[in-house]
Amino acid sequence: MTRTLDEANRAVSTIMSMPYGVARSAAAEQEVARITAEGPEEARAYALFALVDSYTSTPEAEKAFLPFTQMLRWWDERPELFDGSDTHSLFWSFKWMVGLLARFPSVPAAQIDATLDDMERRYALAGNGTSAVAGERFAWLRTQGAPGTEEAYRTWITTPRDSFSDCAACTPSGQAEYLAETGRVQEAADAIRAAVAAGATCGDEPARMESLLELLLLDLGDADGAAAAHRSAMSHLEAAVSKEITVSRHVEFLARAGHPERALRLLHAYPEHLTVSDSPGERLSVLTHVAVATAVLRETHADTPVELAGVPARTVAELDRWARGELAPIARAFDARHGTDRHARLLDAAWERQSRRLPVELGVLAAAATRTAARRSGGTALDDVSASVAGTVAGADAASPAGIDVAGVTGPAAGADPVAAALALAESSPDPVEASAAYLEASGLAEEAGRLEDAGFALAEAAQVAAALGDDEGAAGAFARAVALLRAAGTDPAYVGPVVRAAAAVQASTGDLDAALAAVERVLGDLARPADDAPAAPTPAFAEELAARRAALVGAEERQLRDVRARLVATAGRHAEAAQEAEAVAEEFARAGLTFDAAHAFWLVGSARRAAGDVAAAVDPLRAALDGLAAVGARDGAAAVADELVGALRSLGRDQEAEAVAAALVGAP
Repeated sequence: MTRTLDEANRAVSTIMSMPYGVARSAAAEQEVARITAEGPEEARAYALFALVDSYTSTPEAEKAFLPFTQMLRWWDERPELFDGSDTHSLFWSFKWMVGLLARFPSVPAAQIDATLDDMERRYALAGNGTSAVAGERFAWLRTQGAPGTEEAYRTWITTPRDSFSDCAACTPSGQAEYLAETGRVQEAADAIRAAVAAGATCGDEPARMESLLELLLLDLGDADGAAAAHRSAMSHLEAAVSKEITVSRHVEFLARAGHPERALRLLHAYPEHLTVSDSPGERLSVLTHVAVATAVLRETHADTPVELAGVPARTVAELDRWARGELAPIARAFDARHGTDRHARLLDAAWERQSRRLPVELGVLAAAATRTAARRSGGTALDDVSASVAGTVAGADAASPAGIDVAGVTGPAAGADPVAAALALAESSPDPVEASAAYLEASGLAEEAGRLEDAGFALAEAAQVAAALGDDEGAAGAFARAVALLRAAGTDPAYVGPVVRAAAAVQASTGDLDAALAAVERVLGDLARPADDAPAAPTPAFAEELAARRAALVGAEERQLRDVRARLVATAGRHAEAAQEAEAVAEEFARAGLTFDAAHAFWLVGSARRAAGDVAAAVDPLRAALDGLAAVGARDGAAAVADELVGALRSLGRDQEAEAVAAALVGAP
């Protein structure tokens, strides 16, 4: 039975709300096939656009050309079936296609010229503005390194904006990239700062433009500004849709700013960026930044081991040779198509950048401790505390509140209690360094007053802020001190556990897995012992109730700690052991009615089994994870699990099951 237009549109809208990935693309493919075969015809343009959109932000971007061509043909045949939104989507897609074609050197220049001319013709016939066409003409000339690029740039930025112009974030980001390439570094930095100050955001912004800003400020010699830009960019990284170029810029920045360990950690956090991209053009950009970084790193870390999936390199020196070897043929292919030497010149400019270095202090807690000491320079004991914390985090790569439950922080109202006042400042400050400084101040004041538990929780909050911004070394030292304070205070291990779990994530990042596992095991051991200071109960019934509450609290924290232990074991490469531990804790989460937690634990089971090579055994736990996340409305998580499940099923030759998984995401019968 043919669906109504509303039913079909709702299904496509569900796909459009999903995160990009294999599962979304598969679901969009099915919707296009179904609507093409069964109707309603009025939904076909929307379905085709959903498929184009699904492909363009993935490594399958090249597949977008076919549904775009089909959408364009459908417009030529049946324009009356396009509503206003469909029409706008069609013309917006033209921008994507021109830009995407340009990023494949195998596409002849004449074909791109023809597509751009067709775009201009169709925009004129439709009465659209000319901003998008001007922008794409400039971008194509810039890609070629062709004469007239500067004139085209001026035309673009002076053309009145319209409904097809790039957004208020993408426009200054694109302008800044060109200005930087042509040597107008200060002008580029000013453009980005103005956009960030205006609050401009988009799918990849402001993370992408801020990753460029940190490099620009490095070249301008502004170490403090570069540090601030880096921290801000890192705080926005997780929300960015496409991270490849942004992360590669961070890797270059960290290497040139004197933070080799951080640069290598970031590379290992995103190894797929070195081998997977949406186009050769993107791959060229990513590997150029990485090669600049490895050229710097090999001077002092040539023999440092690397382990990056899909990359045939075992040391930094080998990685450097590999990256340069991958770059050269791509650059030559682009220049051959264009008949210019633009990409050769860009590589020369990149190699010159590796000698432009500037030490930048990125330690969030070190900067916070300095700020705290300066604020209290009137001479109090807190100066000594700040110095102590600064010493703790000084071993860090020299050159928003955390969300941990601060269960033990008590005291009079802010204003009467300086500790509470400092905590209030920390929780309200949008500046992470200022927030960290306030948490350090609260911790120092509390410790001076003998309130060790308050001191420990406040320091843990400071550590978590630092960890969120990449200051893992500083965070590790502060977490260690925080746990020591909590233990000295006799804090209930059920409340020490969340801090140890947060610290474990940092220790996993820095490679200190043994210490993380030992800390988790210690808290688990503490939880297994009866509490020494159980409160006296006036009646047996009340005593029984207190015991039940205590058992529930301990059980909840034990499950979370065991989940973390399984993840640490998986990180250590002991996948079979991790799967076994995760399966046990997943079942416990399920028995406790914690569907979300159970789903994530089952997800770990499936991922660990795939990593261990037992793909068939991964299917059922991945299905359980998908069902659980879908049941609690965790759409992004469900889609991510579906990506993994679809991949597993396809690798087993179970394509029909994979299609059923994708269909279920949109509720298709």
